[in-house]
Amino acid sequence: MAPGGGICKDVIESRIAFSGYDMATSSVELRGSPLRKAASGLGGNLGATSTNDVHELLECPVCLNLMYPPIYQCPNGHTVCSICKARVLNSCPTCRNELGNIRCLALEKVAESLELPCKYQILGCNDIFPYYSKLKHEKSCRYRPYSCPYAGAECSVTGDIPYLVMHLKNDHKVDMHDGCTFNHRYVKSNPSEVENATWMLTVFNCFGRQFCLHFEAFHIGMAPVYMAFLRFMGDEDEARQFSYSLEVGGYGRKVIWQGVPRSIRDSHRKVRDSQDGLIIQRNLALFFSGGDRQELKLKVAGRIWKEQ
Repeated sequence: MAPGGGICKDVIESRIAFSGYDMATSSVELRGSPLRKAASGLGGNLGATSTNDVHELLECPVCLNLMYPPIYQCPNGHTVCSICKARVLNSCPTCRNELGNIRCLALEKVAESLELPCKYQILGCNDIFPYYSKLKHEKSCRYRPYSCPYAGAECSVTGDIPYLVMHLKNDHKVDMHDGCTFNHRYVKSNPSEVENATWMLTVFNCFGRQFCLHFEAFHIGMAPVYMAFLRFMGDEDEARQFSYSLEVGGYGRKVIWQGVPRSIRDSHRKVRDSQDGLIIQRNLALFFSGGDRQELKLKVAGRIWKEQ
C-alpha cells in the first residue's frame, strides 16, 4: 500500500466530518488514568461515536497518549508518536514494517482543527483549548494534582491536598502538629561525618492550611551547612498570603530568617538549591549545640502568620 494509504487516507476522507464536532471530554486522556473512574461515575456520555473515532485516530498505539507532531506512519499507514518511534526501534508496532521518517501530515492537520477540554476537567478545569495548546496548558493547570512533598525518598504519589495529608500521615508516618508557632529540635551524633542528610518532614496545621517544615544537611560549594525552610501545601498565589520566621541560637547569639513559604508546586530540591530558607554554617550550628561539638543539638523556633 502507498505511504498515503491506511489510516492517513481515512483521515483525509473523514476530516470534514470530524472537524466540526464539539469535543466534550477526551476519553483518551482518561484511559488508564485514575480519573477515569471519576468520569464514569458522572454517568454522562463522554462524546459521540464520531468524536471517539477521531480520538482513536490520534491515539498512539504504544503509549495510548494523544499524538503531537511529528506523527510518523509506516508504508501501510499505521501511525505512532515520535517518542514511541524510538522505543519500538523504528519498527511499526502494528505490522512490523520499517517506519522510516514518513510524516502523517493529514493527521497532523486534523489535530490542528480540533479543540479539546483540559484533561483535568474532572477536577474543575472547564477551559477548552486548541489541540496543540492543550499540552502546554496542562503542565501548569491550577487543577492538576500535587506531588507528594515528602523529601526523605522519591515518592510518585499525586493527588489533592486532603489526600496528600492523609498519605503523609499514614504512609510516611509524618508528624502532624496543630498551631502556628513551634519549637523543633534536630539531633545528630557525629555530625561532621554526615555530608548529606534529610530529617523527617513535619507538617503544621495553621489557619486551616498545611505547612511542611524541612531540615537537612548539604553543601554550598565546599561549605557544609544546615538549612530549614517551609513549604505551603497549595498554589503559589495562596502561599503569598502567608509569612513565616525561623530562628536558631544559643549562648547569646541568634540567627533569624523571615520569608514567604514556597508552594509544594516547587520541588523540595528546587527550594533547597535556591537557598530560600534559614541557612546555618555547620561550625555555627555546633556552637549553638554546645558541649564538645561532637553532637548536633539544634532547636529551631518558628512562627507562621497571615498577611493582612
